[in-house]
Amino acid sequence: MRRKTSTIYLRDVPIGSDHPIVVQSMCNTDTRNIKSTLNQINKLANAGCQIIRLAIVDDVAIKSLEEIMKQSTIPVIADIHFDYKLAIGAIKAGVDGLRLNPGNIGSEEKVIKVIEAARDRKIPIRIGVNGGSLNKKILEKYGGLCPEAMVESALENIYLLEKLNYPWMKISLKSSDVPLMLRAYEQLAKKVNYPFHIGVTEAGTEKSGLIKSAVGIGALLDKGIGDTLRVSLTADPIKEVYAGYEILKVLGLSSKGATLISCPTCGRTEINLILLAQKVEKLIERLDVPIKVAVMGCPVNGPGEAKEADIGIAGGLKQGLIFKKGKIIAKVKEEDLFDEFVKELENTVQEYKEENNESITTF
Repeated sequence: MRRKTSTIYLRDVPIGSDHPIVVQSMCNTDTRNIKSTLNQINKLANAGCQIIRLAIVDDVAIKSLEEIMKQSTIPVIADIHFDYKLAIGAIKAGVDGLRLNPGNIGSEEKVIKVIEAARDRKIPIRIGVNGGSLNKKILEKYGGLCPEAMVESALENIYLLEKLNYPWMKISLKSSDVPLMLRAYEQLAKKVNYPFHIGVTEAGTEKSGLIKSAVGIGALLDKGIGDTLRVSLTADPIKEVYAGYEILKVLGLSSKGATLISCPTCGRTEINLILLAQKVEKLIERLDVPIKVAVMGCPVNGPGEAKEADIGIAGGLKQGLIFKKGKIIAKVKEEDLFDEFVKELENTVQEYKEENNESITTF
């Protein structure tokens, strides 16, 4: 059961429990470089990114943001730390949302100035509580970092915005410690009904970070917690977007794109299954239809175990079978298997789109 929350809008993208979970990322370009930033935004949008965050470090970045806002096809969030004037500048530049921690902006008077600048357009503000940068007084109160300390820090900032009659917010409680992060979100979920942005901060590289993020984000989503997410990786941001959708698909929370089913290798495998699965996985990254694609190691169990797949391959001795919904449609030599599979995959995509009255595209 999805946790019930209020709804906020970043441009035309709704965030809240009445809407699909939103996948976002953050540019790793220098925001002051307009061309490179827009290029990356476009690539991320094409990969399925729905919201993008940009680091705003100075007044030059604000000037660049003005032009970026004119051209970005997806909502833009300005990531602000310490300087409230940069937040106000981003608002004037037309940004769709802010990410800030009111606690590090400074005095309450400075926070009030930011809120008043944002009020006319009801610009959503993400209150970002990070386990590595909590208020010293709160840490001293609890004797160190713990879920209760993170929750109190979040509530302190939430109450400030509520006092200012500003309900357009979402909350994040990020930490690189997964159990800590889970407990913090679970506790806060019982106290407020604002949308949550979830993720494991500083998760790591594509290899280790994917595992940590899948465990942390997946555990929250399975409890109905989370309205937007970012998979934070030390990698190309496009990898974050793909990972976000894979996590959602595994839990049945998104039908965007194809899903790969592939079996582990074993002693019955007589083709280069690992290479074949990698090639198929790369191929279907571009698909925009929710079909299941299987790559199985042997013809003994392949079509049967993956009979729910819309299309699949089952390897054999120097050859492979191509099947649809468990029914074998072709037997192909190993050297021709991938090329023949691509042809059948294209037919499968076209059939799906015809059945669902969608426009036909080719590879």
